[in-house]
Amino acid sequence: MDLLSMFIKGGFVMWPILVCSVVAVAIIIEKLIVLKKSRQNIPAFVVKVRNYLKRKDVVGAIGLCMEEKTPISGIVKKALKKHKHGHQRVVEAIESAGRLEINKLEKGLSTLATIAGAAPMLGFLGTVTGMIGAFMKVQELQGAAGPADLAGGIWEALLTTAFGLFVGIPVLAVYNYLHGLIQKIVVDMEVVVTDILDLLDESGKDKTLENSDDEIYV
Repeated sequence: MDLLSMFIKGGFVMWPILVCSVVAVAIIIEKLIVLKKSRQNIPAFVVKVRNYLKRKDVVGAIGLCMEEKTPISGIVKKALKKHKHGHQRVVEAIESAGRLEINKLEKGLSTLATIAGAAPMLGFLGTVTGMIGAFMKVQELQGAAGPADLAGGIWEALLTTAFGLFVGIPVLAVYNYLHGLIQKIVVDMEVVVTDILDLLDESGKDKTLENSDDEIYV
């Protein structure tokens, strides 16, 4: 029996499980692309920002952040725009931007977690409804149903459980993997931001950064 025939025999519950699998695959692909881009060239980015700040070129550093378009560059950009308002304002800008970037990174993860839990439950629901149908068939036959009749109804009912687990288990594994990647990116953010913050403080002690940053990028 081919996969399509098994899917059809599984009943109506197979369709929401299929939808869950399609949504999960779309989210996983999107998150992998975003997270891969977020972790690219972090050391090189830090070196370039440090070089700009050592030259007192805040505008150049901000322009670099806008070119990178990564979570870390977004946080650093916010910090650089607030450097003239003192250390506390810079820290507040970093915290606000950090929360925003982390929310962007985690977007879709809650949906993956829901699918990982819901797909097996939908499978169990399909099994229960299938078993009900099988025993209703036994009642219709007034107990004359043979083992073959029962076996056929039961294995068709169990298809939904198998399909639900087939979707739920990989999605759960990928969810944990993506969550781990995001945690690593958050750690990288903290290291980079601390480095830039220290550099801004050191520059502030020497003299005010070059006033050429009056033209703030939007």
